[in-house]
Amino acid sequence: METSGAAEEEERGFAASLTARYSDWVVEELDELGGSFLLTDPAMPGHPIVYASRGLPALTGYPRRDVLGRNARLFQGAATDRAAVAGVREAVRGQRAHQVAIINYRRDGSPHWVLLHVAPVFHAADGRVLHFLAVQVPIAAATPRRAACRGPAVFAACREEARVEEELPCATHAGEVFVDIDKRGLEAEEPRVASDCDKEKALSTASSIFSALNRYSKLTGLVVCGKRCDSVGIPALSSSLNLSLGRIKQSFVLTDRHLPDMPIVYASDAFLSLTGYSREEILGCNCRFLSGPDTSVDVLEEISRHICCEQACTVRLLNYRKDGSTFRDLLQVSPIRNASGKVGLHPFQVAFHVWVHLDESAKCDFNGLTPEIWQLGAVGAVRVAVRSLSASGSLLRPAQ
Repeated sequence: METSGAAEEEERGFAASLTARYSDWVVEELDELGGSFLLTDPAMPGHPIVYASRGLPALTGYPRRDVLGRNARLFQGAATDRAAVAGVREAVRGQRAHQVAIINYRRDGSPHWVLLHVAPVFHAADGRVLHFLAVQVPIAAATPRRAACRGPAVFAACREEARVEEELPCATHAGEVFVDIDKRGLEAEEPRVASDCDKEKALSTASSIFSALNRYSKLTGLVVCGKRCDSVGIPALSSSLNLSLGRIKQSFVLTDRHLPDMPIVYASDAFLSLTGYSREEILGCNCRFLSGPDTSVDVLEEISRHICCEQACTVRLLNYRKDGSTFRDLLQVSPIRNASGKVGLHPFQVAFHVWVHLDESAKCDFNGLTPEIWQLGAVGAVRVAVRSLSASGSLLRPAQ
């Protein structure tokens, strides 16, 4: 019973990835759509599948519940072409739509050819990627003339990189999606080519998904779109950087001092749990939103002085959660530079500041480390992520 309860709680968490951004009815709307498709959340650690359509089991053999929380590599197998996988990887890193014919595997291990259509779902206001969708249309064996097309099926949502960790250590979770593979033990098969009808079906299914998401996102004021939109106020970090930062378990935010009012451009899941705010509520805000009547002004001024001098500091102060409750905050603020020691986003020295928060009253397991060393571990991990990606020019989403 406990296992069943934990599974249900986990499913609710994945559903919240959609309901928190759109509405409580969006899942029911998606369930009404035909075909087999998935949505993944690049902001969650591991870039997991957060929605699977009703048509998924017929195509893949996987029950919907079995794929939630997993990434799309479970659909790959020995004969999945690495070049095709690399093309999907680059498209996801570039946050653009992509179609490719590829061999995937059903739950029983049988391979099948599909046309995979991958597309990002953008926040219409600031251009952030909220989800990725992937639609999969079966490709029939070549015949002299293929007439009618079968109904679209859709595939698991994409992940971002093929073994990115081998190329860029700590670069992203998405590297876990596409695994290194070979074709031993399987007979070679002529590659299948998707017809125009297959491509149109994939686009049509994706369009229906976008329509449903957009219709319900308007109910909450969070409008989404299928094309990258111009940023308004804060930069949209690349999916690679978002996913790399998502691996870090500590409570922290990343701010950009070169933008007006030094806004938050990234917030970890642990920070959201600590403060009670949603990611949408705090991105673009200054960190002073945590302050309240009893927050020390002297400590805030001390932080400002260290930021101006591009120096790290550790302070203790009283901060406030969304519900108004207070917590004793052990706060570590450190500048983050790129691989060359210079800024990756602006012609200045410091790219970001990382703010690592720790509730001193909470009982935490620091693996034998002191709280301060635990926080410095988060600072070091952020530095590795930023420097690894700045070396490849992947800190921000590509310009439109």
